[in-house]
Amino acid sequence: MILSSDFRSTALPLSHGGCHIPALGFGTLIPDAAVTIAATRHALEAGFRHFDCAERYQNEREVGEALQAGRAAEGIAREDIFVTTKVWNTNHRPERVEPAFEASLDRLRLNYLDLYLIHTPFAFQPGDEPDPRDQDGNVIYDRDVTLFETWRAMENLVDGGRCRAIGLSDISLDRLLPIYESARIKPAVVQVESHPHLPETELLEFCKKKGIVLLAFAPLGHGARPGPIEDPVITKIAAQVGMTPAQVLLSWAVQRGTAFLTTPKSASRAKENFNISPLPEDAFNEINRIQTRQRLNQVITTGVPGFIPRGESA
Repeated sequence: MILSSDFRSTALPLSHGGCHIPALGFGTLIPDAAVTIAATRHALEAGFRHFDCAERYQNEREVGEALQAGRAAEGIAREDIFVTTKVWNTNHRPERVEPAFEASLDRLRLNYLDLYLIHTPFAFQPGDEPDPRDQDGNVIYDRDVTLFETWRAMENLVDGGRCRAIGLSDISLDRLLPIYESARIKPAVVQVESHPHLPETELLEFCKKKGIVLLAFAPLGHGARPGPIEDPVITKIAAQVGMTPAQVLLSWAVQRGTAFLTTPKSASRAKENFNISPLPEDAFNEINRIQTRQRLNQVITTGVPGFIPRGESA
């Protein structure tokens, strides 16, 4: 890990692809198109260089537009940004992976991708409907494809040269293990919900041992109330060290060896979330001792990200 004294230039090496992932990442799960464009530009201007996207967010085109315009305005080279996107559950069949990848590249206006993730380990009925349901409202899963078959198709993308690294998202350690053990190209990144109320300690220890980067989404707890951003330990430390509670949570995430994603909508919030620095050791350890446990997103059990507003697209 390349670790700076203020965390803003911290980057973690990937196990393949010959690159580092910036520890501070901007997540693009934003339902509104105009807000997506503005927020992405704000993040770029604040200093963020990792942009995490997804086919399912239905706003890759807007993110691509904002990144292209922002890079041109600020003279930022393509190799100085790191872009992630994800293949959705309806495209798990091997023959659908590469077309989905190419479509994402086209929408993002890129000729290569830094990181491509399997969005969840659950395969849905293939087709154009991202949330296929039966007449009773139950998700229609695709039982005719295995996660390993999808992973092999991901490996082929790396072989093709336009995808630098691959990984998985919303996956538990027990589901990750067989993929890791059988993979020809090992996962470089695992993206999961993680914050002091869900530290994912066992998964993080496994990832560190195997050279996998744990990329934490919802490091601020999805803004849930009550949630980690209102935890009395966090608010007390924030007052003691002169940071906001958000900065304390994000600093803790980097200090424990993970990368993170945050989604500030305004220029001021983007600057706040980017300007983080190490916590005193006693404060860091006190956060590690928080006993509250809560998972704020159940996508890991169903493959359905409940935080995506139904019927809305950007």
